[in-house]
Formats: sequence, structure tokens, C-alpha cells
Amino acid sequence: MPIAEKALAELTDISSQVRAAVLFDGSGKVLASTLPAERAEGFAAAAKLLWEQAGVVRGNDEAKLTQLEVATKDGSVFIVCESEQSLAAVTSPEPTAGLVFYDLRSALRSAGEKPKKRRAPAKKKTTPKAKPSGSS
Repeated sequence: MPIAEKALAELTDISSQVRAAVLFDGSGKVLASTLPAERAEGFAAAAKLLWEQAGVVRGNDEAKLTQLEVATKDGSVFIVCESEQSLAAVTSPEPTAGLVFYDLRSALRSAGEKPKKRRAPAKKKTTPKAKPSGSS
């Protein structure tokens, strides 16, 4: 399983509030998702547009937008962005926002990690056995 898909699978396992999630790049291309492909593309496009419009509303504020929550009575949409990747998720109603943001950031960082190369096991050094001392 690719790293990004594994990160989203772990996200939905540990965060009971997250119903669906999609990881996408700066152009809106889906990198991984818990949704079917067509729904994932639509969700990524909507999340990208929402993010861009939040930036417009914010204006030229000094602080860079790094996370966003949009709450409705049916649930919330959360978006976090780092570097050139974004992770958007849909939650159940009245989520614990701080915990969801923490889980999304952790998943986003996990998805961006490079696979670790496995090293061959180290060979055991053999030492000659010592001859028993004593009688000759």
C-alpha cells in the first residue's frame, strides 16, 4: 500500500470523527483518498476552491493560512495545508476541532514521508573460539 493511502487509512482508524478524507497537491490532483475516484476528485476541487476563497476573504494578512474549518449542522469540513500538499476531511457534527486538526496534520506529514530503505541485516562477526586453558 502506498504511503499516502496508508496515512489516510490510519487517519480514519484513529479518528472516529473523520468520515472521509482526500489528499491533493497544489493543482488539485488527488494523491490519495478514502472515497471513490470520482467523488474524491470533486471533493478535492471543492476543498481547493474553498481554501482559495478563504484566502481572498482573509486578504493580505501577514499570517499565512494553514488550516480551515467550515462547520454545518450535518458536520464539518477541515483542510490543512503544508508545502505543496493539502488534506481535506469531512467529519461528523460537532467534532473536537483541535483533535481533528492534530490528526490531519499527523496524517499529512506521514503521507509526505519518503519510504525508508531497508538495510540488509548486519552480518555477525565470528571470533575464533578460545581453547580451554588448564591441562596440556
